[in-house]
Amino acid sequence: MMKKVIALFVFIGIASSLSSCDLDDGQNFQFTTLRVVEAKMPEFFELNRTYDIEVTYERHNGCVFFEGFDVTKTGDTDRDVVVIGTEIIDENTACTLAIQESTAVLRFNVIFTGEYHFRFYAGNDNEDNATYIEYTVPVN
Repeated sequence: MMKKVIALFVFIGIASSLSSCDLDDGQNFQFTTLRVVEAKMPEFFELNRTYDIEVTYERHNGCVFFEGFDVTKTGDTDRDVVVIGTEIIDENTACTLAIQESTAVLRFNVIFTGEYHFRFYAGNDNEDNATYIEYTVPVN
């Protein structure tokens, strides 16, 4: 019984010392969507194969880095694809303002027959509506 009481006090002491630390929890980055310029799609897919789709996107400054893809399944064979980046927002970091095109690979597994419809986010128009580059790829 005495060992349990001592263990409890040790645990409480450690927990209270950790909670009293002053940690800097300020973020120096934010997530951002990146504009797709093009995607290199095959002429057709074959069922049960995995494809590497090259997606060209724009980094709007030198402090933006590729993070990954957000792929939303909007139907059995319909996909909305958004390129996600992280942008450093630390005021002590100098960022180039040049827009750069970069390429990333989207791995895609074909599991349905018919046609796949892809919509890649291409930015917003003048009225702030999302625009897309669309591709349709048949499955042989």
